[in-house]
Amino acid sequence: MHYLSISALSGDFRRTPPKGPVALILIEDDVAVARTIAHHTNAGFARILIFCAPDQTLPTNLPDTVDRVDFDVSAEDALQVIVNAMIKVLPDQWLYYCYNAEYLFYPFCETRSVGEMLTFMREERRDTVMGTIVDLYAKDLTTHPDGVDHDGAHFDKSGYYALARETDDGETLDRQINVFGGLRWRFEEHIPKLRQRTDRISFFRAQPGLELQADRAFNIAEYNTYSCPWHNNLSAAIGSFRTAKALRRNPGSRAAITTFHWPQSQRFNWHSQQLLDLGLMEPGQWF
Repeated sequence: MHYLSISALSGDFRRTPPKGPVALILIEDDVAVARTIAHHTNAGFARILIFCAPDQTLPTNLPDTVDRVDFDVSAEDALQVIVNAMIKVLPDQWLYYCYNAEYLFYPFCETRSVGEMLTFMREERRDTVMGTIVDLYAKDLTTHPDGVDHDGAHFDKSGYYALARETDDGETLDRQINVFGGLRWRFEEHIPKLRQRTDRISFFRAQPGLELQADRAFNIAEYNTYSCPWHNNLSAAIGSFRTAKALRRNPGSRAAITTFHWPQSQRFNWHSQQLLDLGLMEPGQWF
């Protein structure tokens, strides 16, 4: 289905809400659009909503679970507007968001659907799944000048760290952390400070009054926590070429950076076990 606006989509979804988790994918350019849609279709989302400019070309013969929504995703507050609109449209629904050339991974995702994982999280009395963005990049920028190489993707196997999140008054927030690492850490001089964090709330259950804020945190404190108070919870990871693309697109960083590869680079094998072994996500109590 092709919707000309979020308002047009809202009416249909209020009348017939999806029966399962919904993915919101923002398409910023032509890189890996078909691959991104296919990856998340295979994860088992009940519905995938593609937000993109009216003149954006999408693959033909999209699955019936995929809908297109015309939207200016280049606007500074695009993500915030889209997410908050869908929260109002789909109360009590699990939502996930990402951009093209980003790929969701969660424990055992090769054999278990996203619906199974979220059912477990509801049993754990959790309304969110915390995630970490894992920057993917091409090893050879001469062969792949845009920084994107799916077949030979690499990532940083170390160099990640977390700091306790604090209020403006210096008070430590309970079970909230800011995570750093990857290309955003190694080339931080080229990344705006507000975009250097790699933590992302991968999934969240919509409810009345919930809002995504400008800093990508939610207005309900518990939604920003990485686990419940009594034990660690399952977490996810998002393999993302987005930072690599940005660093290669910007003239200043493109001229300054000749390679993303360094001694801690490792070939990405597109399997959840690799991320689990490196501690970039964890299964919690889900076995």
